Amino acid sequence: MSDTYSQCPKCNFKPPTPMPGDEPCPACGIYPFKWGQAPRTASTAEADEEALSEAAVGRLAFLLQPLEQMTLSNFFGRCFALFMLFIWSFFLVAYDYRYAEINGSFMHNILLPIHEAGHVLFIPFGEFMTMLGGSVFQLALPLGIAVAFVLKNRDNFGAAIGAWWASVSLVDLSPYIYDALHPQMILIGGHTGEDGGHDWIYLLDTIGQIRNAQHWGAFVHGLGSVFVFAALSWAAIMLWRQREKLTSEF
Repeated sequence: MSDTYSQCPKCNFKPPTPMPGDEPCPACGIYPFKWGQAPRTASTAEADEEALSEAAVGRLAFLLQPLEQMTLSNFFGRCFALFMLFIWSFFLVAYDYRYAEINGSFMHNILLPIHEAGHVLFIPFGEFMTMLGGSVFQLALPLGIAVAFVLKNRDNFGAAIGAWWASVSLVDLSPYIYDALHPQMILIGGHTGEDGGHDWIYLLDTIGQIRNAQHWGAFVHGLGSVFVFAALSWAAIMLWRQREKLTSEF
């Protein structure tokens, strides 16, 4: 058995520094020294279940892995930013989705141009996807940023903030969905959805769910609210684990 390994033989993940050969790969969870070896006592089914379990644990460990090092000023800056996001999140979640109160928030002003850009990006995919594209893109952009933080920067705190942004985007969409049954929201053109141009009237009517618009709006708001605080909890866990790997600037 090799003492260390610098690249996983299964998923090709390269850890920042060589890892002991008896530790699992942070990305896929396999033990490199076992790779390619036939199980000695367990059945094939049991071995497969064990491999899947190890992979799941490995992925979870990978998402909870802090940065190799961080300066004190960076750490405390992140702590302050997370504290402010916790406070802001309570206000964002507390906005009444039935009256689109979140539309008057600063966050909505950030998400609105992203939403409109999504419509443009999805034009080549037909009318339905063009209408859906605005909602998809305001979720996909922050999720893409979160994935980039995980895979490229190995920064799970940054990924958690990206997940928080996507979750707030879901909360922001809930009034739009809720409004589809009895349109009252004033759209960009200065009119309500009764006069046309309402994404979710078109989308829900197309799939036969317009009568359930308010139920879907309430569900999306609740789901987004749970994800908001789940993402912030992930960020808090990352800071807690990061405290053991701090360096001084001096």
